[in-house]
Amino acid sequence: MSQLIYFCGSMRGGRQDAALYARLIKKLEAYGTVLNLSDSIGDTTLTVEILEVRECGREKMIHDKDVRMLEECNVVVAEVTQPSMGVGYEIGRASAMKKNILCLFRPDSGKSLSAMIRGADNGDQIVVKDYQETDIDDIFKDFFAKDGL
Repeated sequence: MSQLIYFCGSMRGGRQDAALYARLIKKLEAYGTVLNLSDSIGDTTLTVEILEVRECGREKMIHDKDVRMLEECNVVVAEVTQPSMGVGYEIGRASAMKKNILCLFRPDSGKSLSAMIRGADNGDQIVVKDYQETDIDDIFKDFFAKDGL
């Protein structure tokens, strides 16, 4: 069964990892349809400033569209290294919807992961993985093999 995957990554919180997001999304496509490809999450040409201008006045529409995709998806994959209030919000909403969630954090980034994310890991519905990009194939394989995902 092909999965509907919602990918989360920082947009306005910082675009430093946009190229990484694009690579992760490409790998996720082997497991199903990534719902929010049109959101430019992996577009390295978009800066926070460009996003703020482009999205000005469209916040309600963006919120409602993203919540609809969260409702439709089977699974959420969130890259949480770059702190983002929006990603935290999406994870919270997805958790309340009982979605399976994989959070990915790179400890070599020099950043600290929020205790609210790290502490949510229950080894079942919510899984938090410290990783390096070279580990991602095995992490995705293990996560999507779990419980027939």
